[in-house]
Amino acid sequence: MMPMKQTLKRHKIALFAACATLLVLPACDGAKQQLGLEKSSPDEFQVVKRAPLEMPPTYSLRPPSPGAPRPQEQATIEEARETVFGQQGNVPKSVSTTEGALLQQAGATRVDPNIRAKVDKESAEITSDKPVVKKLLNIGKDEEPGATVVDADKELERLQTNEAEGKPVTEGETPSIEQ
Repeated sequence: MMPMKQTLKRHKIALFAACATLLVLPACDGAKQQLGLEKSSPDEFQVVKRAPLEMPPTYSLRPPSPGAPRPQEQATIEEARETVFGQQGNVPKSVSTTEGALLQQAGATRVDPNIRAKVDKESAEITSDKPVVKKLLNIGKDEEPGATVVDADKELERLQTNEAEGKPVTEGETPSIEQ
């Protein structure tokens, strides 16, 4: 009987060790990874998409001559002209009758020639050294609005009168005490 008790004791110890291992094992990240229990996905910052290899459509490209200007670059004067006056090459010289009628109805023919001066003047009036937040929230005005103190007795009378006559409570002037 002694060997039976020892065997049972050994089984209990082995069972206890297995249970302890199963309880402790999930806490180890390395063990999960080693056993293949953890999903491994590729690092999204390491993945690089490459363009597929293609043959050029034609081999008749001539090599550039040394010192020649690039075809996609334009002269500095042309670039300045486009910047100041807008895209000159694509603008039609004449307007069709339909476009003219549309522009007339939209009021584009009655454009004020001094509009730029007016806009600049309004911008100068609006511009100040005050930060935008203070402008938006109306913080820091030089003149503080005076506080009005409501006369409670007269206000109660006004509200009761409005209620008796069936008028809304907002009708009439709120009585205040002058300070």
